[in-house]
Amino acid sequence: MSDAKTYDIATFGEAMLLLIADRPGPLEFAEGFTKRIAGAEINVATGLSRLGFDVHWASRLGADSMGRYLVRQMRGEGVNCDHVVLDAAQKTGFQFKGRVDDGSDPEIEYHRKGSAASLMQPADIDEPWLRAARHLHATGVFAAISPTSLATARRTLQIAREAGATISFDPNLRPTLWESEATMRREINALAAGADWVLPGLAEGRLLTGEDTPEGIAAFYRAQGAQLVAVKLGEQGAYYDDARAGTGYVPACPVDVVVDTVGAGDAFAVGVVSGLLDGLPVDRAVRRGCWLGARQVQVLGDSEGLPTRAELQAAGY
Repeated sequence: MSDAKTYDIATFGEAMLLLIADRPGPLEFAEGFTKRIAGAEINVATGLSRLGFDVHWASRLGADSMGRYLVRQMRGEGVNCDHVVLDAAQKTGFQFKGRVDDGSDPEIEYHRKGSAASLMQPADIDEPWLRAARHLHATGVFAAISPTSLATARRTLQIAREAGATISFDPNLRPTLWESEATMRREINALAAGADWVLPGLAEGRLLTGEDTPEGIAAFYRAQGAQLVAVKLGEQGAYYDDARAGTGYVPACPVDVVVDTVGAGDAFAVGVVSGLLDGLPVDRAVRRGCWLGARQVQVLGDSEGLPTRAELQAAGY
């Protein structure tokens, strides 16, 4: 590697205050909300930190009560927040989330336009710090929130690649944040082309690649240069295509009751990335991802199902 590695994982992304309704039904009927944190990148950062990895998160938040709460919560999870800027001139994004208890998609209302994180730009990157990361985890969410965040996402992958880090990428599509589907497809696939491990869901893989099958989706990204593609198949588990380990299917883990599916894909990423960084064979890393995803759908909230290292070991993963 061209740079000395001093910590395990870097990630960039927006954190938002999450307000979960106190009862099922339309949000307008809720009379109380539970405060949590939300954001694809911070869900993954939380999960990897709980497993004992040294995780650093870079972002920009408002210097308001929401921003201070988010940083406090992430530091409480053991995530290094030294590269999170609290900007008094900007605001922190937030979202309302309906309560569900039947596995249906919850109603989510975002308030993030013009947030501090959306104003991040390549000049905000501390390059020596990023070059010291062993691994970079990126998602399509941060790239989608503004043109400057897209430029920042591109640059982070470039720096990490030049520094010899491994890179994982979850498309994590947010179509409403893009100017068009064609732009989304072009930009997300360009980012995926810079990653070693690509982790699409089946539906988003179909949208991004035009392929119908897990095999076709994986082949598309392998042809772009990915070493591993793991396609999430929900109740059917996952399919993987790896440059050295070959291809295969991993079954889903049984779930008695699906409570809330939000965060399941992030949990899968935690499982796969941690497994590969732990040195597990690819099939076992993907199996770990399926187990974490199954845990996450059984709880309310975006990261409550993510285990500690002791819980992971006790379950045999």
